[in-house]
Amino acid sequence: MRREEDDIGKLQLDDEILYGIQTARAMANFDLQDKKTDKELIYAMVTVKKAAALTYKKLKIGREGIYGAIIEACDMILEGKADHFFLTDALQGGAGTSAHMNVNEVVANLSLQRLGFSCGRYDILHPLDDVNRGQSTNDVYPTALRIAAIRLLRKLSESCAKLQQSLQEKEKEFENIQKLGRTEMMDAVPITLGQEFGSYAQAISRDRWRLYKVEERLRQVNIGGTAVGGGNNADRKYRFMVIEELRELTGIGLAAAEYPMDITQNNDVFAEVSGLLKALAVNLMKIANDLRLMNSGPGGGLSEILLAPLQKGSTIMPGKVNPVIPEMVMQVAMKVMANDYAVAMAASHGEFELNAFLPLIADSLLQNLKLLINATKLFRTKCVALIKPNEERCRELLESSCAFATAFTADLGYDKVNTILTESKGDPIRALEKLKAAYRDKYNNKKSKGEE
Repeated sequence: MRREEDDIGKLQLDDEILYGIQTARAMANFDLQDKKTDKELIYAMVTVKKAAALTYKKLKIGREGIYGAIIEACDMILEGKADHFFLTDALQGGAGTSAHMNVNEVVANLSLQRLGFSCGRYDILHPLDDVNRGQSTNDVYPTALRIAAIRLLRKLSESCAKLQQSLQEKEKEFENIQKLGRTEMMDAVPITLGQEFGSYAQAISRDRWRLYKVEERLRQVNIGGTAVGGGNNADRKYRFMVIEELRELTGIGLAAAEYPMDITQNNDVFAEVSGLLKALAVNLMKIANDLRLMNSGPGGGLSEILLAPLQKGSTIMPGKVNPVIPEMVMQVAMKVMANDYAVAMAASHGEFELNAFLPLIADSLLQNLKLLINATKLFRTKCVALIKPNEERCRELLESSCAFATAFTADLGYDKVNTILTESKGDPIRALEKLKAAYRDKYNNKKSKGEE
């Protein structure tokens, strides 16, 4: 066992535990037993630590070998060799300080092991004086969140592009299948099944483009700004060089914030990104629900399309198969919308120079990105790509409606067509005969008067 202490008191820790006293206190204080800090965020913070260590090594700051060991420790963490030591709950007080200290302590103790010392020998290598040199939770955490969000945004944009392509393939496949168009759930005008899927593809295309473009908003980072954006306790050369190292490590065109204090205290960019994720969720909800309705039946519903049967739908009703993928997608959309509200609330409560509720923003935003990446993939592969048209049913429903009547209004006028439909009492054959007769009468009347 080893003993660590701070100004609050002392704690005993197992010798092989890589975290330290601050992580242990956070685990006790925020024991929500819900979910841990997102691994993407942890890895992004470790990447920031590595960039800082590379910078200090080049500047020859610190004791010999210290920053080389820190770089090696960061590489080990990024290879997944210390995941089980990152244990702080996702929701925590202190604007993310606990998660950040967890990273500092694990990096420090791994570095000490690399140097041949036991964990806790902070007289040799210190979590704050060395690993966290010239840094603060207030510039490390938001910078890491931007990196993690950009990485996931790129994956989501790619997944949306594939979903768009799948919908466009169905648009072409179904281009000659006539069906009934509906507005407000009521018979409207004839359309094709292909047109319906083409519209879905256009909506996802807009989402893909919006998500691709919003990355630009996230590229400005406040690393080097430390506590409130003023760069307190950070070497001037470090502040310029660390972003260069981050660009190299991440492959992202990160840029120093023009006004770091703004980036430190204001989180509207995360609210903007979250809002665009909500827009995607809105479109996914609409499309998934349409597919549920078109698939409804098979005997008592529309049954215009056939979704792939993936699993039994009831423990009591034999033969029942449910549209489980659209239902899952709709629930993801609902969750994304709820998380967006949480982001908006948290972002709006950042008082003065720092937002204490950044952990909620991070957890909600990263969860939404991951949910949407996986949901769009499953929607594409297990639903959209496997849809089959029910051409016979599409034709039956179209022919049993009076959707054709709108085509006569330009010649006969709205009121005349409306009267004929009322007199026909919903009988499409009778309505069509009356409309054709009225059209012939008008045409013959014009012809007898010498009109074209």
